[in-house]
Amino acid sequence: MKVINTNKVAEALGPYSHAVIINDLVYTSGQIPLLADGTIVGEDVQLQTKQVLENLKTVLQEAGSDLDSVVKATIFIKDMNEFQKINEVYGQYFDEHQPARSCVEVARLPKDVKVEIELIAQLKGI
Repeated sequence: MKVINTNKVAEALGPYSHAVIINDLVYTSGQIPLLADGTIVGEDVQLQTKQVLENLKTVLQEAGSDLDSVVKATIFIKDMNEFQKINEVYGQYFDEHQPARSCVEVARLPKDVKVEIELIAQLKGI
């Protein structure tokens, strides 16, 4: 197992890594819409979703993968009524390549953000 942490995204909020690699798969921890300095990007759910996906893209790159190698995404949202807005942004990142996905509404997310996403991806070249 290889642990991935990077200073290009916000520091983990607890005792966990940004991602781990086991065999040929990268498992990311859930990312929330934090800038690298730890501040929340804003209140707009689409802006938050974009930041989450940018953070995940960065973590995957650090691990030797990318968004085109994602096999599964799990999305946690605060309000299912904002699903379509989140989906619009998500679709900009996963247009032609559409991994398996789950989306669930949760009572609360860290720092009271509106969206958190975690990914499973293959390493590039596998």
